[in-house]
Amino acid sequence: MSIANRAPRGSRHTIALIGRRNAGKSSLLNLLIGQQVTIVSDRPGTTTDPVAKGYELLPLGPVTFYDTAGLDDEGELGQLRVAASRKVLYRADMALVVVDDSGLTEYERHWMSELNQLKLPFLLVFNKTDLAGPSAADRAYCDDHNIPYQLASCTQNEGGDAIKLALYELAPAELKCTPPLLGDLYGPGDHLLCVVPIDMAAPVGRLILPQVQVLREALDRGALATVVKESELKQALAMMTTPPALVVADSQVIDEVDRLVPGHIPLTTYSTAFARFKGDLPIMIEGAEALDSLAHGDRILIAEACNHHAQDDDIGRVKLPRWIRRYSGKELNFDVVAGHDFPDDLEQYKLVVHCGACMQNRNEVMRRLRECQRRGVPITNYGVAISKLQGVLDRIAQPFAPKPGKAA
Repeated sequence: MSIANRAPRGSRHTIALIGRRNAGKSSLLNLLIGQQVTIVSDRPGTTTDPVAKGYELLPLGPVTFYDTAGLDDEGELGQLRVAASRKVLYRADMALVVVDDSGLTEYERHWMSELNQLKLPFLLVFNKTDLAGPSAADRAYCDDHNIPYQLASCTQNEGGDAIKLALYELAPAELKCTPPLLGDLYGPGDHLLCVVPIDMAAPVGRLILPQVQVLREALDRGALATVVKESELKQALAMMTTPPALVVADSQVIDEVDRLVPGHIPLTTYSTAFARFKGDLPIMIEGAEALDSLAHGDRILIAEACNHHAQDDDIGRVKLPRWIRRYSGKELNFDVVAGHDFPDDLEQYKLVVHCGACMQNRNEVMRRLRECQRRGVPITNYGVAISKLQGVLDRIAQPFAPKPGKAA
Protein backbone atom coordinates (compact mmCIF):
# COMPACT_ATOMS: atom_id res chain seq x y z
CA MET A 1 0.00 0.00 0.00
CA SER A 2 1.33 3.46 -0.91
CA ILE A 3 2.16 6.16 1.63
CA ALA A 4 -0.67 8.28 0.21
CA ASN A 5 -3.23 5.53 0.84
CA ARG A 6 -1.94 4.93 4.39
CA ALA A 7 -2.16 8.62 5.33
CA PRO A 8 -5.26 9.56 7.38
CA ARG A 9 -7.98 10.98 5.17
CA GLY A 10 -8.05 14.21 7.14
CA SER A 11 -4.29 14.67 6.60
CA ARG A 12 -4.45 14.47 2.79
CA HIS A 13 -4.81 17.52 0.60
CA THR A 14 -7.76 17.32 -1.81
CA ILE A 15 -7.47 18.26 -5.49
CA ALA A 16 -10.65 18.28 -7.60
CA LEU A 17 -10.67 17.85 -11.38
CA ILE A 18 -13.61 19.72 -12.90
CA GLY A 19 -14.71 20.53 -16.42
CA ARG A 20 -17.30 19.84 -19.09
CA ARG A 21 -18.26 16.33 -20.11
CA ASN A 22 -15.66 14.66 -22.30
CA ALA A 23 -13.03 17.31 -21.56
CA GLY A 24 -10.66 14.48 -20.67
CA LYS A 25 -10.71 14.72 -16.87
CA SER A 26 -10.49 10.96 -16.38
CA SER A 27 -7.68 10.65 -18.92
CA LEU A 28 -5.82 13.48 -17.20
CA LEU A 29 -6.16 11.79 -13.80
CA ASN A 30 -4.73 8.59 -15.28
CA LEU A 31 -1.85 10.64 -16.70
CA LEU A 32 -1.11 12.31 -13.35
CA ILE A 33 -1.33 9.08 -11.35
CA GLY A 34 0.50 6.99 -13.90
CA GLN A 35 -2.16 4.27 -13.62
CA GLN A 36 -5.45 3.36 -15.25
CA VAL A 37 -7.60 4.31 -12.27
CA THR A 38 -10.70 5.66 -14.02
CA ILE A 39 -12.76 4.52 -16.99
CA VAL A 40 -12.05 6.51 -20.15
CA SER A 41 -14.55 6.74 -23.02
CA ASP A 42 -15.38 9.08 -25.90
CA ARG A 43 -18.96 8.98 -24.72
CA PRO A 44 -19.83 12.13 -22.70
CA GLY A 45 -20.88 11.54 -19.10
CA THR A 46 -18.85 8.39 -18.44
CA THR A 47 -17.93 9.64 -14.94
CA THR A 48 -21.06 9.91 -12.80
CA ASP A 49 -20.13 9.91 -9.10
CA PRO A 50 -16.84 11.50 -7.94
CA VAL A 51 -13.93 9.05 -8.08
CA ALA A 52 -11.19 9.42 -5.43
CA LYS A 53 -7.58 8.31 -5.79
CA GLY A 54 -4.82 8.75 -3.23
CA TYR A 55 -1.40 9.79 -4.48
CA GLU A 56 1.95 10.95 -3.09
CA LEU A 57 2.47 14.33 -4.78
CA LEU A 58 6.03 15.18 -3.82
CA PRO A 59 7.14 17.43 -2.30
CA LEU A 60 3.62 18.43 -1.23
CA GLY A 61 2.82 15.08 0.37
CA PRO A 62 -0.22 12.77 0.32
CA VAL A 63 -3.15 14.07 -1.72
CA THR A 64 -6.48 12.77 -2.95
CA PHE A 65 -7.44 13.51 -6.55
CA TYR A 66 -11.18 13.62 -7.27
CA ASP A 67 -12.42 12.99 -10.80
CA THR A 68 -15.90 14.55 -11.07
CA ALA A 69 -18.88 14.45 -13.38
CA GLY A 70 -19.16 17.01 -16.17
CA LEU A 71 -20.29 20.43 -15.02
CA ASP A 72 -22.48 20.76 -18.12
CA ASP A 73 -24.43 17.57 -17.36
CA GLU A 74 -28.11 17.79 -18.27
CA GLY A 75 -31.47 16.60 -17.01
CA GLU A 76 -32.64 15.89 -13.48
CA LEU A 77 -30.03 13.17 -12.90
CA GLY A 78 -27.33 15.33 -14.49
CA GLN A 79 -28.06 18.16 -12.08
CA LEU A 80 -27.64 15.77 -9.17
CA ARG A 81 -24.22 14.84 -10.57
CA VAL A 82 -23.30 18.52 -10.84
CA ALA A 83 -24.38 19.01 -7.22
CA ALA A 84 -22.12 16.12 -6.17
CA SER A 85 -19.23 17.74 -8.04
CA ARG A 86 -19.91 21.01 -6.27
CA LYS A 87 -19.72 19.26 -2.88
CA VAL A 88 -16.25 18.01 -3.79
CA LEU A 89 -15.20 21.59 -4.53
CA TYR A 90 -16.40 22.72 -1.10
CA ARG A 91 -13.92 20.39 0.58
CA ALA A 92 -11.07 20.76 -1.93
CA ASP A 93 -7.77 22.51 -1.30
CA MET A 94 -7.08 23.10 -5.00
CA ALA A 95 -8.74 22.44 -8.34
CA LEU A 96 -7.78 21.56 -11.90
CA VAL A 97 -10.13 23.11 -14.47
CA VAL A 98 -9.86 20.89 -17.54
CA VAL A 99 -10.64 22.27 -21.03
CA ASP A 100 -10.67 20.25 -24.24
CA ASP A 101 -9.52 21.29 -27.73
CA SER A 102 -12.63 23.47 -28.23
CA GLY A 103 -11.20 26.00 -25.76
CA LEU A 104 -12.76 28.21 -23.10
CA THR A 105 -16.54 28.55 -22.93
CA GLU A 106 -18.96 30.27 -20.60
CA TYR A 107 -18.97 27.11 -18.45
CA GLU A 108 -15.27 27.47 -17.60
CA ARG A 109 -15.49 31.22 -17.11
CA HIS A 110 -18.44 30.79 -14.74
CA TRP A 111 -16.75 28.09 -12.69
CA MET A 112 -13.42 29.90 -12.53
CA SER A 113 -15.30 32.94 -11.20
CA GLU A 114 -16.96 30.73 -8.58
CA LEU A 115 -13.60 29.24 -7.60
CA ASN A 116 -12.27 32.76 -7.07
CA GLN A 117 -15.26 33.53 -4.84
CA LEU A 118 -14.49 30.38 -2.85
CA LYS A 119 -10.86 31.54 -2.65
CA LEU A 120 -9.90 28.13 -4.00
CA PRO A 121 -6.57 28.04 -5.90
CA PHE A 122 -6.93 26.45 -9.33
CA LEU A 123 -4.90 25.58 -12.39
CA LEU A 124 -6.42 25.67 -15.87
CA VAL A 125 -5.37 22.74 -18.04
CA PHE A 126 -5.73 22.97 -21.81
CA ASN A 127 -6.14 19.27 -22.59
CA LYS A 128 -6.06 17.39 -25.90
CA THR A 129 -3.34 19.64 -27.34
CA ASP A 130 -2.52 16.89 -29.82
CA LEU A 131 -5.77 17.94 -31.53
CA ALA A 132 -5.50 21.71 -31.00
CA GLY A 133 -3.60 24.01 -28.69
CA PRO A 134 -5.14 26.97 -26.84
CA SER A 135 -6.13 29.86 -29.05
CA ALA A 136 -4.49 33.25 -28.83
CA ALA A 137 -7.74 34.61 -27.39
CA ASP A 138 -7.78 31.98 -24.63
CA ARG A 139 -4.16 32.64 -23.75
CA ALA A 140 -4.86 36.37 -23.64
CA TYR A 141 -7.89 35.77 -21.37
CA CYS A 142 -5.72 33.81 -18.94
CA ASP A 143 -3.01 36.47 -18.97
CA ASP A 144 -5.53 39.29 -18.47
CA HIS A 145 -7.17 37.50 -15.52
CA ASN A 146 -3.95 36.13 -13.94
CA ILE A 147 -5.08 32.53 -14.49
CA PRO A 148 -2.21 30.00 -14.36
CA TYR A 149 -2.44 27.33 -17.03
CA GLN A 150 -0.64 24.30 -18.43
CA LEU A 151 -0.95 22.20 -21.58
CA ALA A 152 -1.54 18.44 -21.70
CA SER A 153 -2.00 15.64 -24.19
CA CYS A 154 -3.00 12.42 -22.52
CA THR A 155 -2.73 10.39 -25.73
CA GLN A 156 0.87 11.62 -26.14
CA ASN A 157 1.60 11.27 -22.42
CA GLU A 158 2.63 14.93 -22.24
CA GLY A 159 2.18 17.58 -19.55
CA GLY A 160 1.76 15.49 -16.41
CA ASP A 161 5.02 16.47 -14.73
CA ALA A 162 4.55 20.16 -15.52
CA ILE A 163 1.02 20.07 -14.05
CA LYS A 164 2.21 18.42 -10.84
CA LEU A 165 4.99 20.98 -10.45
CA ALA A 166 2.50 23.80 -11.08
CA LEU A 167 0.18 22.35 -8.41
CA TYR A 168 2.96 22.48 -5.84
CA GLU A 169 3.80 26.08 -6.75
CA LEU A 170 0.09 26.94 -6.59
CA ALA A 171 -0.49 25.34 -3.20
CA PRO A 172 -1.11 27.77 -0.31
CA ALA A 173 1.75 28.10 2.16
CA GLU A 174 -0.24 26.31 4.89
CA LEU A 175 -0.35 23.16 2.74
CA LYS A 176 3.44 23.10 2.40
CA CYS A 177 4.08 22.87 6.13
CA THR A 178 2.44 20.84 8.89
CA PRO A 179 1.04 23.06 11.66
CA PRO A 180 1.57 21.83 15.21
CA LEU A 181 -1.12 20.04 17.14
CA LEU A 182 0.37 20.63 20.58
CA GLY A 183 4.09 20.56 19.79
CA ASP A 184 4.55 24.30 20.17
CA LEU A 185 3.42 24.04 23.81
CA TYR A 186 6.37 21.91 24.97
CA GLY A 187 9.99 21.30 24.03
CA PRO A 188 12.38 18.38 23.55
CA GLY A 189 12.76 16.43 26.79
CA ASP A 190 9.56 17.85 28.28
CA HIS A 191 6.94 15.49 29.68
CA LEU A 192 3.54 15.23 27.99
CA LEU A 193 0.86 13.43 30.00
CA CYS A 194 -2.00 11.99 27.90
CA VAL A 195 -5.24 10.95 29.57
CA VAL A 196 -7.15 8.37 27.52
CA PRO A 197 -10.43 6.96 28.87
CA ILE A 198 -11.42 3.46 27.79
CA ASP A 199 -15.21 3.22 27.58
CA MET A 200 -17.88 1.78 25.28
CA ALA A 201 -17.03 4.29 22.55
CA ALA A 202 -13.31 3.47 22.55
CA PRO A 203 -12.28 1.33 19.56
CA VAL A 204 -11.24 -2.17 20.59
CA GLY A 205 -7.48 -2.67 20.55
CA ARG A 206 -6.53 0.80 19.35
CA LEU A 207 -6.60 4.52 20.11
CA ILE A 208 -8.60 7.11 18.22
CA LEU A 209 -6.80 9.19 15.60
CA PRO A 210 -6.38 12.44 17.62
CA GLN A 211 -4.69 10.50 20.43
CA VAL A 212 -2.40 8.73 17.98
CA GLN A 213 -1.44 11.99 16.27
CA VAL A 214 -0.65 13.72 19.57
CA LEU A 215 1.59 10.82 20.60
CA ARG A 216 3.35 10.67 17.23
CA GLU A 217 4.02 14.41 17.38
CA ALA A 218 5.54 14.02 20.85
CA LEU A 219 7.86 11.30 19.53
CA ASP A 220 8.84 13.42 16.53
CA ARG A 221 9.68 16.36 18.81
CA GLY A 222 11.75 14.37 21.29
CA ALA A 223 9.33 14.72 24.20
CA LEU A 224 8.52 12.13 26.87
CA ALA A 225 4.92 10.93 26.60
CA THR A 226 3.00 9.00 29.24
CA VAL A 227 -0.47 7.57 28.58
CA VAL A 228 -2.88 6.81 31.44
CA LYS A 229 -6.58 6.33 32.01
CA GLU A 230 -8.32 8.91 34.17
CA SER A 231 -8.48 6.34 36.98
CA GLU A 232 -4.65 6.21 37.07
CA LEU A 233 -4.06 9.95 36.64
CA LYS A 234 -3.62 10.75 40.33
CA GLN A 235 -1.02 7.99 40.71
CA ALA A 236 0.85 9.10 37.59
CA LEU A 237 1.10 12.69 38.82
CA ALA A 238 2.36 11.53 42.22
CA MET A 239 5.10 9.47 40.58
CA MET A 240 6.50 12.37 38.56
CA THR A 241 9.51 14.12 40.09
CA THR A 242 8.79 17.23 37.97
CA PRO A 243 5.38 18.38 36.79
CA PRO A 244 4.45 17.63 33.17
CA ALA A 245 4.78 20.48 30.68
CA LEU A 246 1.25 19.75 29.50
CA VAL A 247 -1.65 17.44 30.28
CA VAL A 248 -4.03 16.61 27.44
CA ALA A 249 -7.25 14.77 28.15
CA ASP A 250 -10.33 13.47 26.41
CA SER A 251 -13.14 16.00 26.68
CA GLN A 252 -15.54 13.49 28.20
CA VAL A 253 -13.43 13.23 31.38
CA ILE A 254 -12.21 16.84 31.51
CA ASP A 255 -14.23 17.62 34.64
CA GLU A 256 -12.52 14.86 36.62
CA VAL A 257 -9.10 15.62 35.14
CA ASP A 258 -9.48 19.32 35.96
CA ARG A 259 -10.02 18.44 39.63
CA LEU A 260 -6.95 16.18 39.75
CA VAL A 261 -4.43 18.33 37.84
CA PRO A 262 -3.06 21.25 39.91
CA GLY A 263 -3.86 24.68 38.53
CA HIS A 264 -0.24 25.56 37.73
CA ILE A 265 0.03 22.66 35.23
CA PRO A 266 -1.24 23.52 31.73
CA LEU A 267 -4.26 21.44 30.74
CA THR A 268 -6.19 21.10 27.51
CA THR A 269 -8.14 18.53 25.46
CA TYR A 270 -7.56 16.70 22.21
CA SER A 271 -10.63 18.32 20.71
CA THR A 272 -9.43 21.80 21.64
CA ALA A 273 -6.13 21.07 19.91
CA PHE A 274 -8.05 19.98 16.81
CA ALA A 275 -10.20 23.12 16.95
CA ARG A 276 -6.99 25.03 16.29
CA PHE A 277 -5.32 22.42 14.05
CA LYS A 278 -8.30 21.98 11.72
CA GLY A 279 -10.10 25.28 12.15
CA ASP A 280 -10.02 28.48 14.17
CA LEU A 281 -9.96 28.12 17.96
CA PRO A 282 -11.12 31.68 18.83
CA ILE A 283 -14.20 31.22 16.60
CA MET A 284 -14.95 27.89 18.30
CA ILE A 285 -14.59 29.44 21.76
CA GLU A 286 -16.84 32.34 20.80
CA GLY A 287 -19.38 29.87 19.41
CA ALA A 288 -19.49 27.98 22.71
CA GLU A 289 -20.70 31.12 24.44
CA ALA A 290 -23.99 30.73 22.53
CA LEU A 291 -24.80 27.90 24.94
CA ASP A 292 -25.65 30.62 27.49
CA SER A 293 -28.37 32.22 25.32
CA LEU A 294 -30.42 29.27 24.11
CA ALA A 295 -34.21 29.51 24.28
CA HIS A 296 -37.05 26.99 24.27
CA GLY A 297 -37.53 25.45 20.84
CA ASP A 298 -34.10 26.41 19.43
CA ARG A 299 -32.54 24.04 16.91
CA ILE A 300 -28.93 22.86 17.24
CA LEU A 301 -27.01 21.09 14.50
CA ILE A 302 -24.63 18.26 15.44
CA ALA A 303 -22.12 17.87 12.58
CA GLU A 304 -20.06 14.68 12.40
CA ALA A 305 -17.16 14.28 9.96
CA CYS A 306 -17.40 10.50 9.68
CA ASN A 307 -20.16 7.94 9.43
CA HIS A 308 -20.30 5.43 12.25
CA HIS A 309 -22.68 3.12 14.04
CA ALA A 310 -24.24 5.12 16.87
CA GLN A 311 -24.05 3.43 20.27
CA ASP A 312 -26.18 3.95 23.37
CA ASP A 313 -23.71 6.50 24.76
CA ASP A 314 -22.78 8.14 21.45
CA ILE A 315 -21.10 11.46 22.18
CA GLY A 316 -22.70 13.52 19.41
CA ARG A 317 -26.15 11.96 19.24
CA VAL A 318 -26.78 11.11 22.90
CA LYS A 319 -24.43 12.67 25.43
CA LEU A 320 -24.05 16.20 24.02
CA PRO A 321 -27.79 16.78 23.51
CA ARG A 322 -28.42 15.52 27.05
CA TRP A 323 -25.70 17.72 28.55
CA ILE A 324 -26.79 20.81 26.60
CA ARG A 325 -30.43 20.39 27.62
CA ARG A 326 -29.37 19.97 31.25
CA TYR A 327 -27.06 23.02 31.10
CA SER A 328 -29.58 25.32 29.44
CA GLY A 329 -32.70 24.02 31.16
CA LYS A 330 -34.51 24.43 27.85
CA GLU A 331 -36.44 22.14 25.52
CA LEU A 332 -34.21 22.02 22.43
CA ASN A 333 -34.29 20.29 19.05
CA PHE A 334 -31.23 18.54 17.62
CA ASP A 335 -30.45 17.54 14.05
CA VAL A 336 -27.47 15.40 13.02
CA VAL A 337 -25.54 15.39 9.73
CA ALA A 338 -22.59 13.12 8.97
CA GLY A 339 -19.74 12.89 6.48
CA HIS A 340 -19.59 15.62 3.88
CA ASP A 341 -23.26 16.59 4.28
CA PHE A 342 -23.81 20.13 5.50
CA PRO A 343 -27.19 21.89 5.23
CA ASP A 344 -27.83 24.88 3.00
CA ASP A 345 -30.45 26.31 5.39
CA LEU A 346 -28.11 27.06 8.28
CA GLU A 347 -30.19 30.04 9.41
CA GLN A 348 -32.65 27.69 11.14
CA TYR A 349 -29.99 26.79 13.72
CA LYS A 350 -28.97 28.74 16.81
CA LEU A 351 -25.71 26.79 17.10
CA VAL A 352 -23.61 24.29 15.17
CA VAL A 353 -21.59 21.82 17.26
CA HIS A 354 -18.95 20.13 15.09
CA CYS A 355 -16.90 17.07 15.91
CA GLY A 356 -13.11 17.28 16.12
CA ALA A 357 -12.92 16.72 12.32
CA CYS A 358 -10.02 14.29 12.46
CA MET A 359 -11.41 12.73 9.24
CA GLN A 360 -11.76 16.04 7.36
CA ASN A 361 -9.08 18.33 6.00
CA ARG A 362 -8.64 21.84 7.33
CA ASN A 363 -9.96 23.46 4.18
CA GLU A 364 -13.35 21.79 4.52
CA VAL A 365 -13.63 22.76 8.18
CA MET A 366 -12.65 26.37 7.43
CA ARG A 367 -15.28 26.58 4.69
CA ARG A 368 -17.88 25.45 7.22
CA LEU A 369 -16.67 28.02 9.73
CA ARG A 370 -16.78 30.79 7.13
CA GLU A 371 -20.25 29.74 5.97
CA CYS A 372 -21.57 29.78 9.53
CA GLN A 373 -20.03 33.21 10.10
CA ARG A 374 -21.52 34.52 6.85
CA ARG A 375 -24.98 33.30 7.97
CA GLY A 376 -24.53 34.62 11.52
CA VAL A 377 -24.69 31.14 13.08
CA PRO A 378 -22.29 30.41 16.01
CA ILE A 379 -20.18 27.28 15.60
CA THR A 380 -18.09 25.36 18.11
CA ASN A 381 -16.78 21.80 18.42
CA TYR A 382 -17.43 18.89 20.75
CA GLY A 383 -14.50 19.39 23.07
CA VAL A 384 -14.81 23.15 23.38
CA ALA A 385 -18.56 22.83 24.00
CA ILE A 386 -18.06 20.16 26.66
CA SER A 387 -15.45 22.29 28.41
CA LYS A 388 -17.91 25.18 28.43
CA LEU A 389 -20.66 22.94 29.82
CA GLN A 390 -18.26 21.69 32.53
CA GLY A 391 -17.11 25.20 33.46
CA VAL A 392 -13.47 24.69 32.47
CA LEU A 393 -13.34 26.46 29.10
CA ASP A 394 -11.01 29.21 30.29
CA ARG A 395 -8.52 26.70 31.64
CA ILE A 396 -8.36 24.41 28.58
CA ALA A 397 -7.99 27.44 26.28
CA GLN A 398 -5.24 29.06 28.36
CA PRO A 399 -2.30 27.04 26.90
CA PHE A 400 -3.11 28.48 23.46
CA ALA A 401 -3.31 32.09 24.61
CA PRO A 402 -0.65 34.37 23.00
CA LYS A 403 2.41 34.66 25.19
CA PRO A 404 3.60 38.14 26.26
CA GLY A 405 5.72 39.67 23.54
CA LYS A 406 4.44 37.27 20.86
CA ALA A 407 1.89 37.96 18.16
CA ALA A 408 -1.45 36.22 18.35
